[in-house]
This record gives sequence, C-alpha cells and structure tokens, in this order.
Amino acid sequence: MPHPAANSLRRTLLRRLAAPLSLLALMSGLIAYWLAWQYTQHVVDRSLADLATAISKQIQIAGPNAKVDVPPLAQAMFSDPVEKLVYRISNGDTEIAGDPNLPLQGKSVRLMHYAYVFETQHNGVAVRVAQVRVDQPTGNPIVVEVGQPVQHRFQIAAEFLVAIMMPLLLLLLAGWVIVWRVVNQQLNPLTDLADSLNRQTHTSLEPVDETFVPVEIRPLTGALNALLDRLKSALDAQRKFIADAAHQLRTPLTAVKLHAEQAATARDPQVTLAAVRELRAAADRAVRLSNQLLSLARAEPGEQAARFVNVDMAALAFETGAEWVPRALAVHVDLGFQRLDDPENDRPLTARGNPVLLHEVIANLLDNALKYVPPSRFDGGRITVTVSQSVIDDAPTAEIIVEDNGPGVPLAQQADLFKRFFRGDGQADSGVDGGAGLGLAIVHDIMVLHRGSVHYEDAPDGGARFIVRIPLITAATPRAIDARRAPKKSAHQAPIDL
Repeated sequence: MPHPAANSLRRTLLRRLAAPLSLLALMSGLIAYWLAWQYTQHVVDRSLADLATAISKQIQIAGPNAKVDVPPLAQAMFSDPVEKLVYRISNGDTEIAGDPNLPLQGKSVRLMHYAYVFETQHNGVAVRVAQVRVDQPTGNPIVVEVGQPVQHRFQIAAEFLVAIMMPLLLLLLAGWVIVWRVVNQQLNPLTDLADSLNRQTHTSLEPVDETFVPVEIRPLTGALNALLDRLKSALDAQRKFIADAAHQLRTPLTAVKLHAEQAATARDPQVTLAAVRELRAAADRAVRLSNQLLSLARAEPGEQAARFVNVDMAALAFETGAEWVPRALAVHVDLGFQRLDDPENDRPLTARGNPVLLHEVIANLLDNALKYVPPSRFDGGRITVTVSQSVIDDAPTAEIIVEDNGPGVPLAQQADLFKRFFRGDGQADSGVDGGAGLGLAIVHDIMVLHRGSVHYEDAPDGGARFIVRIPLITAATPRAIDARRAPKKSAHQAPIDL
C-alpha cells in the first residue's frame, strides 16, 4: 500500500504565511486604486467646476460686452491639448463660444458649489461636464459648460495607483524575504535535533542538548531524551544479561565437554558409568539454565502484556502444586495447600495475567523450597502453599504464600535475594546445588510485569516464606476485608495434602 507523501513543514509555513501576505498586498492595491479613483473623480470634478465658475465670473464682469470679451479669454483657458478640455457658452438662443455639440444635460448629476456636474457623450466619447448658469438682467441666462473626456481621469488614477503600488510591492518583497528567513531560522533547531539524533549509535545514546531548543519543542526533545534513557538502560541491561548468561553457560557446557571426553577415553566400565552420570547431571544443569534464561527473556515488559487473560490464582496455585507432588514425595517432603479467605474454598481469585508466566512464578518458588528443605530436615520436610485474598491500598489482591521449614535465608543475603545470578553459596556446604541464581529473579521480573510484588520474610517456625501479591479485577468483599483484619492462621495448621 503506497504511503501518502510527507508534507514539508517549511513549505507549509511559507505557503501559509506568504499566501495571506500576498493576498493582503493585492487587497491593499485594490483599495488603493478605489481610493485613487474616488480622489481623482473629486479633484477633476472640482477642477471643471472651478473653470466653469471662473468663466461665469468673467461674463458677469464683462456684462453687455460678454459676447465680445469672453470668447478670447475662454479660448485661451481651454487651448491646452494635454487637458483635452471642451467648453460651450450659450444663452439658449445664440451660441457665444465653444463647441455647440456639447450636450446641455446628462446622467449622474451632482451639485458642486455653484456648478452642476454630470456625465454625457460628446462625439462618441464619454465626457464629464461642469455646468454653471449666469442670470442676465434681460433675456435668457447664459449657460457655461466645461467638459473633459473620462479617459483622462483614468490616466490620472493609474498614475496615482503606480505611485502607491511601487512602495507596496517593495514592502511585499521585503515581507517575503523576512518570512523566508524567519521560517528557516525557526526550523534550524529541528535540523540540529535531527543531526544530533543521526550522530547517536547503539553504543552511545546521549541525551539531546536542549540549550537552544525553543520552548514549544521542549516536550518533543524531553520525550526523546526519556526514550533514549530507557533505550540506553535496556541496552545496558541486555549487554549485562548476555555477558552474565554467557559466563553462566560456560560452566555447565565445559562440564559436559569434560565428562564426555572422560567417558570416551575411560577403559574401566565403572569409570565410564560414573562419567556418563556426571555428563547427564551437567546436561540437566545446562538445560535448566537455558530454560531459566528463556523464562527471564519472556518476562521482559511489553512483549507479554498483550497476551494477558483472566486467571484464577487459587486454581493456578493448586494445579501448579499438584504437578510438584511426585517430586516432593520422592524427597520425603509434605507438600500441602490451603485457602484462608473463603471457608468454601471455591470462590475464584481472578487476576489479569499470563498464565504461563504466573505458573512459572509458583513453580520457581516450589523448586527453590524443595531444593533447600531436604538437607535440613530429611524426614520432616514441609512445604505449604497458602492462598488468600487481602486488601492493599483499598485494592483487592490475591496473596500466595510458599512457606517451608528449611534453613531460611541469612539476613546478610536477603537484600540481594531477587537479583539476577545471585546464589546463596553459603548453603552449598550442605550439598545443595545453588543453581544459576535466576529462579527468584524470574519471579521478581514476572511480578513486576503483572504490577504485583514478591518479598521474603522468615517463617515463624524457621525456614523461608515467600509472599506473592497480584491485583485482582474483582471488587473487594466485606468477607475478604474481615479475613484480612482477623488474625491469620499459621500456614502449617491443617494443610490439605495434594
């Protein structure tokens, strides 16, 4: 599917700024032309009216000699070919001077002082005429008309428009240049930001310098820096995890190689059988370590969250414990299960989660308990899985407790108990295989993924007690709240054997 063409922010800004600026200049030009035309009309009409009034004054001064004195004067006044003026002086019956074809009336009549101004046709050309009447003691009044072609005033208006538009065009050009420079300058931080990101590598993820970044872009750079910081932390953790995993896998794989070579070169059948047994044990340790590493990788946030479903934590704990009964019986350990929050033991404790990973949590805790109980009390080992509902910060929570009567964890080691590849080597003297130190780290990471928690405390009767809590999706009931407030029974009282 073709992707739509990406829009250029620079082009968009220039288009949205330059286009209104050009439109504003065009509208300003049109308004200026309209004002120039109105001003030209007023000035020309006033000029024509003044000329007609001047002739009328001369007629009044000349009196009876007007027919003799005025025509030479009018001929001198209107003889300029540039102005293209025409005139007419008549008394209604006799033409005194001027062009007798100039009409005495027209349209668009307006009164300007003592003159009437109107528009008419003269020799097929539109003219603007100013008309003044001079009353006589006897006879008809003398009519004085002065006309000028309308085209002349268009020429004057065009000259006004050019005079106005030239500075306006220069201002428009200067505005375009300013817009171009301002847009480029304001987009330079984005270019610098892109260059800074292009210089980043998978080994060097430095935060983006926000010194010269505009305030409006700070949220973007802040989010990028936060993303780079998370990515750097994830890459550092991944590199450390790969290095630790390679180091941990090297030991069992080396043991597999050595025992295989010993079995291949041994001549005594007893030695060969012993080497094969050691080879099998080393292979089992390598397989278990590999499975734990895969479980740890699956517990990474983001990948498993989309697979969450509703899980009954009570049923999951019971089913997981049932799977470990044969191994517990093989080492003479009493593995029991009990519910403390509901006497009927049938109400589900529903949480959102990945059932495979939550199964891994309980399985790792049971494996850890079985690993340390037998050396301590071979004939009296006991592990109890307790399920109940509690309320934490007004939120219903499923609580799963795996408690044993083994040696427990020394106080000095409890702070590092859930760290990756941490092993309680102090207990290895009793013959317990300390493992790779990943089981409890897997439990911790899975509970973080499910927004739950896991912590350790010493059991009241000695031994280890791991408490897992995960939020429920059902509302808390009064019975659950009362069960949390009531004194808890010991996890070792009347367990139900699986």
